[in-house]
Amino acid sequence: MLSAKNPTRRNVLKAAGGLSAAIAVGGGGVLASAAPAAAVGDGFGLRIVDRNEADPRMWYYRFQTSAIGWNPGVNVLLPDDYHWSGRTYPVLYLFHGGGNDQDFITFDREGVRDWTAGRPIIVVMPDGGHAGWYSNPVSSNVGPRNWEQFHISQLIPWIDANFRTFAEYDGRAVSGFSMGGFGALKYAAKYYGHFASVSAHSGPASLRRDNGLVGHWANASSAALDLNGGTIYGVPFWDEARVSADNPVQRIESYRNKRVFLVAGTSPDPINWFDTANETQVLAGQREFRSLLGNAGIPHEWYELPGGHFIRHDMMQRDIDGVIDRLRKA
Repeated sequence: MLSAKNPTRRNVLKAAGGLSAAIAVGGGGVLASAAPAAAVGDGFGLRIVDRNEADPRMWYYRFQTSAIGWNPGVNVLLPDDYHWSGRTYPVLYLFHGGGNDQDFITFDREGVRDWTAGRPIIVVMPDGGHAGWYSNPVSSNVGPRNWEQFHISQLIPWIDANFRTFAEYDGRAVSGFSMGGFGALKYAAKYYGHFASVSAHSGPASLRRDNGLVGHWANASSAALDLNGGTIYGVPFWDEARVSADNPVQRIESYRNKRVFLVAGTSPDPINWFDTANETQVLAGQREFRSLLGNAGIPHEWYELPGGHFIRHDMMQRDIDGVIDRLRKA
């Protein structure tokens, strides 16, 4: 069996990548068929407290971690041939939006199994809090809610240790919707060497425009939904260095040599103030971001489409296909 406890055999398969990885070294030097999926275990500050691996593609885990004051979950969607191919795969980290109805199951409800059917990629969909903003907050009144630490320092190395992944820049992409789109843009810039592709589906790209509307919304939503009055960036005064480090429009050079994919709606529902406020700000911020990318000569793919603040399935499909084209091949 391949496992994190047997890195030598695991690395043989990771290096093989393609069809040759369908054969593994058996006992006594005899060639044998590649083993199915390895046993998934604890590590990197994560202790598994719940799991379900009954579905051949969608595996579920819930962790105890000192980074988060409750037990966050993750769905890991495997390629159709994962259990018998022996191949090593690129990984897409896919982040959900904010609100009480959004969590790590969001994209399974939306259709991620269909978007990835027959495609050689692993998709990792973790919890990010109702309003965690993919950040370590300045303050919390409910215990730790360090989502950035959980995702970057714990989850990514845990995935690489337990699944057959390319643990490298050209082996990873990050994408998300709404708050998750912001998280994707933030992580891709702040942790440049982690991700070769970044996508924001109706995700804000500017924290400071319009007198800091998105930054204030991050503070207000996190205080109300997750932190019991604590905030992401601080009140009444922001932690300005933290805002600048997280703000995509202030990190333009960090997107060079990456695939950049952006989607925004142009006609939110005028009756729905939440839809209008969200997508109007998203569109303005993405236009600002695109202008800066263009001025810097950084290629990017962008779409302005009818409608408001929702997940566009056809754009998710287009994005996933583009991610596969950009990343190292299985």
